[in-house]
Amino acid sequence: MSIQTSEIQLNVNDKKVKAYLANGGGAGILLLHAWWGLKPFFKQVCDRLAEQGFTVLAPDLRDGQIANTIDEAKALMEKSDGEFTGATVMTAKDYLRDLVKGNKIGAVGFSMGAAWALIAATYKPEQFGAIVLFYGNEGVEYGKVTAKVMGHYSDNDEWEPNEYVDNTFAEFKKAGVDATLHIYPGVAHWFVESDRPEYDPAAAQLAWERTFEFLKKNL
Repeated sequence: MSIQTSEIQLNVNDKKVKAYLANGGGAGILLLHAWWGLKPFFKQVCDRLAEQGFTVLAPDLRDGQIANTIDEAKALMEKSDGEFTGATVMTAKDYLRDLVKGNKIGAVGFSMGAAWALIAATYKPEQFGAIVLFYGNEGVEYGKVTAKVMGHYSDNDEWEPNEYVDNTFAEFKKAGVDATLHIYPGVAHWFVESDRPEYDPAAAQLAWERTFEFLKKNL
């Protein structure tokens, strides 16, 4: 199918923030990138989701900066303003919901972006129908989440301890949240990112198949 892509600008607290929009005409998905910034890979993911029929918006949470190494990403993280990042996520969410006429949207987050997806889903639970987490986590009020949740994680991730992930999904279960946890043996953090040395093509393909099916079913 043909999709429309464009670079747009969001107004966040009177500051201009860039975002990437890939429009496939259907349900809305907020895509939240990892700590590297809005690198080409994440725009490609927006396009892939749009090809599946979704309307996908990815706000730039790093003000145009892109880190190519872990050290560069750490430096960007250290100087980022968490409050402004949160405001950007919420502004993007509102923009997207206007586009899809106020219908429930999904969120797909990677690492740092997964943490923000969980925060957004607890802050405005009634606005989200589905949340997909790629190797990221955040301590939130799990019982506030009303969206269905799917998580993709390694069985031994140095950046995201398994006991923390297990606890999150146990808390979801306790709270009655419909949450599915997928574990991929032997992969590393960032395993779905095709521009990273940690990329695992087989695990990534399986994760995307599961994600597309989950989003289509729940949005």
